[in-house]
Amino acid sequence: MTDNLTRLDHVVLWVRDPIAAAGFYERTAGLEPLRLAEFAAGQVPFPSVRLNEESIIDLMPLTMAERMTMLPGAAQSAGHPVNHVCIALPQAGFDALHTRLRDHEIPLSDLSHDSYGARGPARRSFYFRDPDGNVIEARHYD
Repeated sequence: MTDNLTRLDHVVLWVRDPIAAAGFYERTAGLEPLRLAEFAAGQVPFPSVRLNEESIIDLMPLTMAERMTMLPGAAQSAGHPVNHVCIALPQAGFDALHTRLRDHEIPLSDLSHDSYGARGPARRSFYFRDPDGNVIEARHYD
């Protein structure tokens, strides 16, 4: 493995209701919501949830699509199909997430074994959807 200093900072997901989406990720995945009060007060354009000290998921309201003008065609990215986002957890966190999702009756895929990822083959992984249809993969390597 290379000693690369490049890190994943954030992923942006288009969502219908950012506050509801943040609640979903907090309840099911145990992710910390960020900037919810500021978003509700109209002080920031979107909230986020924290994956770890280096990475977050931004929960961008679909209504922001028309303002995405940083590149030609960027506004058309609303609803653009992303296959999935993968989060890696320690084994205990993986098991806890799987249990919470089942407890919340969130449909889950079957468990996969030895799927290749950033750190090689993952022992187990599974997929689920958030309320906006974004597909999330969860995995653990240990």
